[in-house]
Amino acid sequence: MTGPESEGSQVRRAVCPGSFDPITNGHLDIIARASSLYDEVYVAVMINQAKKGLFEIEERIELIRQVTAEYGNVRVESFHGLLVDFCKQRDIPAIVKGLRAVSDFDYELQMAQMNNGLSGVETLFIPTNPTYSFLSSSLVKEVATWGGDVSHLVPPQVLAALTERLKRP
Repeated sequence: MTGPESEGSQVRRAVCPGSFDPITNGHLDIIARASSLYDEVYVAVMINQAKKGLFEIEERIELIRQVTAEYGNVRVESFHGLLVDFCKQRDIPAIVKGLRAVSDFDYELQMAQMNNGLSGVETLFIPTNPTYSFLSSSLVKEVATWGGDVSHLVPPQVLAALTERLKRP
């Protein structure tokens, strides 16, 4: 037997971190690509007490689980604190990040170098599909708040949740 199930072989794990408020097709593209490269991909939903999100952490986790269910090797969990601690606790040697533009690279490179210096965790950058190079959760929320059509930017489950959430006063 060969592959991750054979005795003595290591399961290849990676994490895709973010706030995912809400998850977009751009996020989903990076997660899908990572899931084809790794045996297990963790989607780590960041808890930031300083920011009030549109969706609660549990809602984000449930939406991500729904839209990644087809991959079979994606796990979704929340985390608070340092991402490298999340990685250490789960024996995850790699962080996968999507890069939309050169401006993302400056910040992400600093984070990658810090994470590697703290724990030896490597960061792999995947260039975003050009279709999603402008896309962010913040932009989706802003456009949707003003009644714009974001149906091509988020999975259908997310669109339904977003539409319902924005109806509330």
